[in-house]
Formats: sequence, C-alpha cells, structure tokens
Amino acid sequence: MPATDSSAIIVARFLKANHYNDTLDAFLREAGLPPDSGSTGKGDLTIEKILEEKKIFDISLAFEKVGISNDKGWNTITAPSNPHQVSTLPSATNVLHVSVESFQDEISGGIQQILLATTADRRLHVLTPDSEFTLVKSLSHLQDSPILSCLPLGKNYMTTITSGMSGQVVLYDHREESVLDERRDHKKYVVKVDVWEDGEGTWVATAGWDGKVYLYRITQEGGLQLGQPVASITLPTNPETIKFIKDPDHDRPILLVTRRDSTSLHYYSLPTEEFSTSMSSPGAELKHLGSQNLAPHSNAWIAFSPSSIAISPVDPTLVAVATSAVPHMKLIIVRLLLPRLESPLSENPIAPISQAAQTRANLAVQDREDAAIQIHVSTMAPQTPYSTPMVVWRPDGSGVWVNGDDGVLRGLEANTGKVVSSLKGGHEVGSKIRSIWCGMVDGEEWAVSGGFDKRLVVWRPEKETT
Repeated sequence: MPATDSSAIIVARFLKANHYNDTLDAFLREAGLPPDSGSTGKGDLTIEKILEEKKIFDISLAFEKVGISNDKGWNTITAPSNPHQVSTLPSATNVLHVSVESFQDEISGGIQQILLATTADRRLHVLTPDSEFTLVKSLSHLQDSPILSCLPLGKNYMTTITSGMSGQVVLYDHREESVLDERRDHKKYVVKVDVWEDGEGTWVATAGWDGKVYLYRITQEGGLQLGQPVASITLPTNPETIKFIKDPDHDRPILLVTRRDSTSLHYYSLPTEEFSTSMSSPGAELKHLGSQNLAPHSNAWIAFSPSSIAISPVDPTLVAVATSAVPHMKLIIVRLLLPRLESPLSENPIAPISQAAQTRANLAVQDREDAAIQIHVSTMAPQTPYSTPMVVWRPDGSGVWVNGDDGVLRGLEANTGKVVSSLKGGHEVGSKIRSIWCGMVDGEEWAVSGGFDKRLVVWRPEKETT
C-alpha cells in the first residue's frame, strides 16, 4: 500500500470524490492499487488542498522584501562552522536553554565567562567555555519544573534569574550557592525573562502563558530581592517574547512585548522610580504607548506572530524578528519606530476628524511601518505551530542565526536576507533545535545550540592551516 500522501493515492482521491468511477477503476488496475484506495479521511492530502497551499505560498512571496548586496557582508572566516558536541553533561535529556554569560570576577577584576544549559530534567548546568567543557556544577534543586529561561541579573553580580514551566521565578547567587528569592506570581509557563540595569537598580520583566507580564524592581537599598511586582500587563493572548529597548530621548527603557495572534510589536512605558518604590501590589497596569505592525499591508493569508526578537549589536534601533510562520520560518529585520514617552499636547485636541482624513492618516502610518522593514524573507527553516522560533545576531552585526526543526542551524546575511550558511553534523537530522546563542568567547566567535536530540553543541570557526 503506497503512502497516504503519494501522488497515486491523491489522484485516486480526486477521481473518487468527483465520481469518475470508470476512470477510477481503470486507474486502480493500472497503478496496482487496492480497490479501497481513494477514500478520504480527516486531514488527508487532496489536490484541492495542494492547490490552496500553492496559492498561499505565491501570495506570501509577494510580501517578501530583500536587501541589496554590498561589501559589508557575511564574514565566512570568523563564522562558526565546526561542531563540538559537549559530552560532560551528567544526564542525557532534552536541552531547553543555552547561553554563554559574562560576570565580573571579584578577585582578578576581569571578565569571567560561563556556559549555561538547562535540560528537561529540571537541571541548570554550569560549564567552563574551554576545550574540555568542564562541568562546574549541575543544580537540580532550583526549580520544581523544567527551566525555560535563564539569564544573569547583571555583570556585577554572579546571579542568575531562572523561570520554569510551573510559573516559578528564582534568583540564585552562584558565589554563595544560595537562593536569594523566589516568586510564583504566574500560574504557568514563564517563557521569557529580561533585565535592564540603570544607575539606581535593575528592572526585571517576566512573561508567562497565563497571559500576564510582570515587572519587578530590584534596588540597591532593597538588596537582591525580586519582591512584589510593581506593575503588570494583562494580554488577550499569551505573550511570545519581551525585550527592554533603550528610548533615544530618555534614560528610561521601553518594554517591547509581542503576543500570539498579533503581527505587531507593542510598546509599554515603565513607571517612574517614585511610583515603583511606592507600589505594594501588582494591580497597576503598564501604560500602552503604541504598536508597530510588521505586516502593515497584510491580509488573512500571511498571519504570524513575532516569536523571538534580537537587538542588533551595532545598531540598537534595528532588530531581527523570528516569526511563527509555517511551514517555514520567516525572518524580519526591522527598524524600531519607538513612540514618544511624552507626547506633545495637541493645539486643538477636540477638533473633529473626518473619515477621509482618518483614512489618509492610517495609510501614512502603514507606509511608515512598511518602510521600516529592511528584510522580510523565508529562512527555509521548517517549523510547526508547536515550534519555538529563535534568532540571534552575530557579534559584528553582519548576519543572524536561526534555529529549525530539522537539526540545521542557518545563517542569514543581514544586508540581503540570503541563507549563506547551513550548519549540519552537530544535531541529529530531523531533530528540533530548541535554543541558540552566538557571541565572542576568548576572542573567538562561537555559536551554541541545544535541542530535543539531547545534544549540546558548540560551533567554532574553522582553524586556519599553515
């Protein structure tokens, strides 16, 4: 019996569905198919479905935007290419998060780097980023569920914030090897955490699949404690990612939030220092400043959600966005249109606005949003609605890396949007790469990836031969 998605079976379904009985009988005999071939069940592929998907694909191509090549393209010499599978992890289980973080060494005063990896057995692994990948420690008591996100509180503290599937957020001091604080304000899945340091303290934002974003304030006077949230955001759908963005006109950051079933970047203002220190409950909602649509002239055919956002290391107003588009991830590189924290007062705020004027104003906004999109291309990285899209920049800003569900790490040139590198051989073919990181380690560019094939892989540049 041929596969249910074979061309012969699909033709038989078409003939049977349209009652071409004589032609169907002749076709089944000549193709050597069983007499019951051609029956259509739920989810079976048909010619009509194939044509519909082809139309959708052709329409989506019309919305792609590519750049123009120039001399400052992808640097192949320094790009990671050789896989090194880390074999020092104490257990073999799915890898959920990977990153290399830098801390200030109190003794030498220099920068100390550590390789962090979390696995589905609820462990946080700390390794040295050297040729041996020595396991420093493997913590199994931090969370009561698998750890989804982990990042440092700041370079001046050897402290990490971890978030888990149960909704728990934990602040852990690696020097003292102790838990400083833990919160469970979310009801489930805290999928993302982000931090922002300023002169007075640190902002911490968490996003959970309970439709909530919580904001915490850690001050020098209060010690390293998360405490009660100072504000929150209630979303109509689950958040996908959060990111603090520097406002060009003020020292205060703006919180960028994306959510499921929305093609927009949503901007929120943070409370003032006086307001945040006086808050004792998370009842206050953050002020929504505005939105930036990543599909301003879109229609129902190209719906997606911005799932991962990475800020360019050479231009803080430029971000790369990995989207939830299926069957292949779409990458968008866009200029941020940050709203003003303090909008100027209108000279005539009560003047009536005609429908034609409102239409022209909306069209002008859409044109501005469209002009802000530098690159909009398909990465050809396969994914499903259950995937976890992720994008990271190369340190020089010349390109980005994206993950995929086929075990391949793809590099795209930032200027053109072209796929210029496909890293294979580190992960099993057809396996899901869950998390990626890229940056400089001891003067060498690294890419790190972890996936559902239970592998932690470090990608390093090709060594020059003399």
